[in-house]
Amino acid sequence: MRKPIAWLGLCKKGWITPLLLMAMHTSAQAQEAIEEATAKTVDIQQQIDAVFGWIVGNILAPVLFYNVFGVPLIIVVLVSGGIFFSTRYRYINVRMFRHAIDVVRGRYDDPNDPGEISHFKALTSALAATVGLGNIAGVALAITAGGPGAIFWMWLTAFFGMSMKFSSCTLAQVYREVDEDGHVMGGPMVYLKKGIAEQVPSLAWLGAIFSPLFAVLTIFASFGGGNMFQTNQTYSVISHIAGLDELPIFKPIFGILMAILVGVVIIGGIKRIGDVTSKLVPAMCLGYVAICLLIVIANFSAVPPMLLSIFTQAFSPEAAFGGFIGVLVQGMKRAAFSNEAGLGSAAIAHAAAKTKEPVREGLVAMLGPFIDTIVVCTMTALAILITGAHLGDESGDGVQITARAFETLSPHFTWFLAVAVFVFAYSTLIAWSYYGERAVAYLFGKKAVGPYRIAYVLVAIVGPMLSLGSVVDFADMMLLSMAFPNIIGMLFLSGKVKQMKQDYIARLKSGEIKPLW
Repeated sequence: MRKPIAWLGLCKKGWITPLLLMAMHTSAQAQEAIEEATAKTVDIQQQIDAVFGWIVGNILAPVLFYNVFGVPLIIVVLVSGGIFFSTRYRYINVRMFRHAIDVVRGRYDDPNDPGEISHFKALTSALAATVGLGNIAGVALAITAGGPGAIFWMWLTAFFGMSMKFSSCTLAQVYREVDEDGHVMGGPMVYLKKGIAEQVPSLAWLGAIFSPLFAVLTIFASFGGGNMFQTNQTYSVISHIAGLDELPIFKPIFGILMAILVGVVIIGGIKRIGDVTSKLVPAMCLGYVAICLLIVIANFSAVPPMLLSIFTQAFSPEAAFGGFIGVLVQGMKRAAFSNEAGLGSAAIAHAAAKTKEPVREGLVAMLGPFIDTIVVCTMTALAILITGAHLGDESGDGVQITARAFETLSPHFTWFLAVAVFVFAYSTLIAWSYYGERAVAYLFGKKAVGPYRIAYVLVAIVGPMLSLGSVVDFADMMLLSMAFPNIIGMLFLSGKVKQMKQDYIARLKSGEIKPLW
């Protein structure tokens, strides 16, 4: 009874009215502070969007999408590269697929081989950078913009992209550098310079240009597709499910939390990143694919006509040539964003694998586009198309389209999607930090790694504050730009890779190369 008595005592003494007024005044001040912070947040967002919009519209898009007989230049490069390398290596992505799986299982792992991480950890680190929101949001955006037919072009891009990834990751092993601390420096910025100078001395100047260009593009791509896009879409789905859409002030708070979580891991470098991704990526991929399969099974009767629509609408006959190009571009853009085949980024992680056989790591790497696009992206596409979650959507928010597909099973499954989005985005953030870090170290030395890491975690705070359009456009442009120096440079080095591939296969068939168990 003490509390009511004390309350009555306050009333009798005339204190309750001042207390209520103070509480109301404090509440009003808090509300005013929130509104002021919200207005500043929105203003900053608009300014940032304007800057990115100008960069995309005036610098990047005119080059990447330069019209070549009705087809964007970047698509010409990706298509030509995929077909060339697949033919050059006699479709090694099909012939050596089984052997690649054996290598990932560890049957050829020798702990005494030079490097920092195992084949499996190298693959999961690279997959951490690719199996992200491109698989969830990117697929939804491709279907919304290009229809079901865009999925066909994603498949085709992934199939041919496997050979490009084999080529780049083999070269990354051949020309990698190991410093006195045992840290590996590898990837296109290394093999473009050293490889071209070795194989075509008269074009050494080209490698000297391509190498720093690729490193610069990698740094910007790490901030765009590897960072801002991930935090942006993660915030989008979590805020939507939690009902926080109307609280803009939550955006920087969410960004700060992501920045802290990323910073804790990236301090440890590739070894710690490999330890984390080797556990996160397989578990989340299996769980995500299982949910998508449940959606497909629940709507199994709709599967045949849905698959038919993917193939029939791939060439968009109702829209003639212009429509076909639009669908093709959407499919290939989203596939390139998802699996990064031909872009060369994964080679930075695979360069750190423990092996004396460069070709072996190239074979492991080529599994990446298969797992990422042909398995995970396909599951997302089937879930969206079979439920019609994309129909009538004009928001342009890819994650929320996928969320509607999950809701058809139960509203509770959207929380699983939120967890999947968070884990995929988080793993991508920490993997891309390593790519950017290696590029920075290549250009400016080890001393620049610390400032880069600080900048990287700060950019994670900005991501949720941007509109989706600016983030997606900037991320696409940065990632796609990496294809130019990488694919063109690999053309000059394909002869060396072909020779090494033939030697490896010959030794494997003769029994000279044997599994350890």
